[in-house]
Amino acid sequence: MDDRRVLLLPGWLNSDPAHWQSRWERLFGYQRVEQADWQWPRRGDWMARLEEVLLADPRPALLVAHSLGCQLVASWAEHTRHAERVAGALLVAPPDTERTDTPPQLHNWRPIRRSRLPFPSIAVVSGDDPFCAPERATQMAADWGAQLLLAGPRGHLNSESGLGDWPEGQALLAELQR
Repeated sequence: MDDRRVLLLPGWLNSDPAHWQSRWERLFGYQRVEQADWQWPRRGDWMARLEEVLLADPRPALLVAHSLGCQLVASWAEHTRHAERVAGALLVAPPDTERTDTPPQLHNWRPIRRSRLPFPSIAVVSGDDPFCAPERATQMAADWGAQLLLAGPRGHLNSESGLGDWPEGQALLAELQR
């Protein structure tokens, strides 16, 4: 994909080896943005880490976020002065961190940041995601100015969803590349 780099932003607890993000990392050499604490993710720490990775390389980046990684993108974009470093974002299965049953480890991800993203984005939403009602995810995508793709009943769009290498996701990433 030309001179742009692809940064993988996993969600809470990271992406397991069978997850499409981990598969893309192995298949295509994309860079996972590692976090200091996957168990108790602190929003400010994750934002600072993303900023650090983006500033370490002058090439524009495509962000590929899953779950809490989507909230990371929205939070980072609202506060950074370096949004031009991002060429686009693929936002997959954004969670609703404002739900009453949200684990206490994720309470510091409230409120959800809803500012319009300053770069092109595509949000992929499942009709039966256990961590976000489709109506809430659709509203987040609209607030972020993201193109919405309804994926049907695919769960949390993770390894348990049986996506494998997820070629449809690769096609969406290629669309962002254009």
